[in-house]
Amino acid sequence: MRSEVVRLTLVSHAMTDAMAAGRFPVDEELNALGRRQLDGLDGGAADTALCGPELRTRETAELLGLSVLVDERLADLDCGQWRGLRLDGVQPGELARWLTEPDSCPHDGESVVALMSRVRGWLADISRTPGRIVAITHPAVIRAVILNVLDAPPKSFWRIDVAPASRTALHCRGMVWTLRSAVAGQ
Repeated sequence: MRSEVVRLTLVSHAMTDAMAAGRFPVDEELNALGRRQLDGLDGGAADTALCGPELRTRETAELLGLSVLVDERLADLDCGQWRGLRLDGVQPGELARWLTEPDSCPHDGESVVALMSRVRGWLADISRTPGRIVAITHPAVIRAVILNVLDAPPKSFWRIDVAPASRTALHCRGMVWTLRSAVAGQ
């Protein structure tokens, strides 16, 4: 008997002012560059289209012509008290700890390990949904998906670069996920 395949395309939301300025994100809209990044692109064929709850993911989905369901598990990494701050506005020791210790949470938000656990549960759930799924989400969520699929350690989180408006393709057969390709944004 042939097992059914889940084809998942993760789309990173387009550029925002926080990304351009090197700030921790807040719930903000796409900037002009972000809207241009999506010009002429579409969301692709999907049986199911999902997005995180933030404005930037919902706006990306809309500009890609997708009618989406919001899934809270696709929410960005919660940076707690650091929301809206520039990197240089955070105590260097706290920032270094956060970047090198994936279970740390100096901003009182969410740790990388907690994000990876959340994403692992989401992947397990959608692995039982055969067909094509498009999910508009955040670079942090896409990193966590890749690490889970590759069974890579959380300390590798910051070594993956996910460009705005990029696509990452995966497929799942019988609960086993495979990274198919990663396609840079426009």
